[in-house]
Amino acid sequence: MQNEPNRPWRVMKFGGTSVSSVEGWYTICDQARRNMESGKQVLIVVSALSGVTNLLTRLAEGVDVAEKDEIHSELGAKHRNLHAALELEPSTEFLHYWDSLLELLDQSGQAMEPARRAQLLAHGELLSSTIGRQVLNAAGLDASWQDARSMLQTSPDSGTEVLDARCGDHRDPDLEKRLTEQGSLHITQGFIAAGPGGETCLLGRGGSDTSAAYLAARLAAESLEIWTDVPGIFSADPRVVPEARLLQRLSYSEAQELASMGAKVLHPPSIQPARHHSIPVSIKDTNRPLEAGTRIEARTPREEAQVKGVVSRDNITVMTMENPAMWRQAGFLADAFAVFKSHGYSVDLVSTSESTVTVSLDPQVPAHFDETRMAAFLADLEALCKVTVHNGCVSISLVGNAIRTILGRLSAALDVFQDRHVHMVTQSANDLNLTLVVDPEHALSLVRKLHQLLIASQAENRPEFGPSWTELTRLVQPVDQADPWWKDKAEQLCRVMQGHDSAYVYDLDSARQAARRLQDLNAVSRVLYAMKANDHAGLLNVLAAEGIGFECVSMEEVRHALGSVPGARAEEILFTPNFAPRHEYEAALETGVQLTVDNSWVIQQWPEVFAGRDIFLRLDLDTGYGHHKKVITSGADSKFGISLEHLEDVQRTLSEHGARVTGLHAHTGRGVINAEVWREQLQRFLEVLPAFPDASMLWVAWQFATLQPSRVRRAPQTVERREFRPTNSARHRACRFVHRLKCHGNSTSSR
Repeated sequence: MQNEPNRPWRVMKFGGTSVSSVEGWYTICDQARRNMESGKQVLIVVSALSGVTNLLTRLAEGVDVAEKDEIHSELGAKHRNLHAALELEPSTEFLHYWDSLLELLDQSGQAMEPARRAQLLAHGELLSSTIGRQVLNAAGLDASWQDARSMLQTSPDSGTEVLDARCGDHRDPDLEKRLTEQGSLHITQGFIAAGPGGETCLLGRGGSDTSAAYLAARLAAESLEIWTDVPGIFSADPRVVPEARLLQRLSYSEAQELASMGAKVLHPPSIQPARHHSIPVSIKDTNRPLEAGTRIEARTPREEAQVKGVVSRDNITVMTMENPAMWRQAGFLADAFAVFKSHGYSVDLVSTSESTVTVSLDPQVPAHFDETRMAAFLADLEALCKVTVHNGCVSISLVGNAIRTILGRLSAALDVFQDRHVHMVTQSANDLNLTLVVDPEHALSLVRKLHQLLIASQAENRPEFGPSWTELTRLVQPVDQADPWWKDKAEQLCRVMQGHDSAYVYDLDSARQAARRLQDLNAVSRVLYAMKANDHAGLLNVLAAEGIGFECVSMEEVRHALGSVPGARAEEILFTPNFAPRHEYEAALETGVQLTVDNSWVIQQWPEVFAGRDIFLRLDLDTGYGHHKKVITSGADSKFGISLEHLEDVQRTLSEHGARVTGLHAHTGRGVINAEVWREQLQRFLEVLPAFPDASMLWVAWQFATLQPSRVRRAPQTVERREFRPTNSARHRACRFVHRLKCHGNSTSSR
């Protein structure tokens, strides 16, 4: 079938997770069909199935017979299971490349030379693309299979490098013509290209993105889409900063910088071909195909200077070269860098002074992991200067437009580096990043703090910033197929509304069911209800009947709970004031509630109030997620909790006055759905527990909307219900969970 000439091209690359599932292939087929129906010519570029390249790499590095058999079996299972899930039999093309792979496996065992290694690793994409063509055809889409090696050839300046080659990005009218004559839809491989003699070459790990960019450039495509398993590029790694924001728009330069400095969504070399030909790039999620994702294009001329991302890279090696004689010495750097070149080491960051030059090694170049090679390199370098090496460091980069113009705004953020050793500081010549290299134990907290100070607090109502990772991935509760409670009670609600313009109505049966669901959480010992959410006596009694306790923030709430709930006991109420006056603390202790003290000032100023008493301490564990810029419950800007740096003084003062700390309390944040957050929080607790031998309970709190009101407006014969989603308001703060400590050893136990 011949195609119409001059139809625009769209290149779509799909990663390993996208091509490894039936759902992923549904999206691929749907996107191909949509683009073809809108008049586009489509080229699909695919990676190997998820995990396949790693398995092939192990084979290429050399394995024993037993391990080779194990890997072979796993490779077969991955492809066989996908065929079965797609209800397809292996095609002739697939079997051809599978047999070719087996021939290479028969010859494996020892580590392979680069050329054979490239041949082996290429089979992951060759196999997945043959499956892809079969899927497309089965979906009624006439797709041609193309060998990427017939479309991409390495550049002459790539030399003999077959594992990390580069290709030209010039437009290729002959390729356009050839593909157009074969149809509107084509599928090919990422990651691979042909060398000068037709031999198989690779474009480096992550090179499928770059393959797609080269092909988009050669076809003069109107757009390039990189489909992956995340909604786009984020302002930080959402695995460690769940409140990281989706970057909806980036310039080519910003995207290049983010990718180069640690963002893993995009292969760094893939930006340049698109930039050279002004091809917009979209990063999209196969699981959320309707989401806009991240769009990368030329910077708008009047774009405001701002930090777009905080990214990090680990396994950084920092080398300091010191020689007092280098001052005004012509050619020292040339001599030093000649040594780097002769040993195959690539310099990443550079910082200089009169007698010292500090550099970091490119972590993508594996040479510095070779101890023998490193020793020879250092021996030659030490002939020129004194060398100090720091391994295992982490670089933290602030990336954004016109970094120099916002240095004044960075002052508060840079305060977080106080008392932390910084190995080097560099600012990029392109004015797009400021990078600091630190020890690994400080990296995580620094990334979180910098993100909070420079991005999270500035991102509201900025079009560049989309929703947070937490918002995009929030767990969706299953929809109850039964009619909502208010439908059966419409007449009753209308009677309630007589004489009222509007009201908030809570159904006690619904509240009772919510309470029972919380009580069924076996990971906690007690559940408390934050009365600031709703202090209606009817609601409090329902919750109390279900065994849920109360948390109060004022003595008025305490008195209300004791007066509204028959049988309520003061000692079972958690009182958590925030900078309350002295008489509130005294009244709380006299009443007998469980008092939490949340700041060191109170203890240092009024230690006699707590003399001989049992109290809880609210700590700022320097962690926290999902904060609002006006309500930050932990970290550098928090007004809640005793900071860890003041903990020793607090403990000493309490001990001198005979006060006992029987429990510790911390607020994790809001909207937390990542288990790692809880693990980190409890680990922090365990680190401080030895200082408080009497502590037997950990109170872990977060904002968690459980009781959603229905708003009812008076109207003739009608009842309108409006859903109120969880917000930052006090109305929707609810429950605090308690962990009982069975010991002060290495673990906590709960009911």
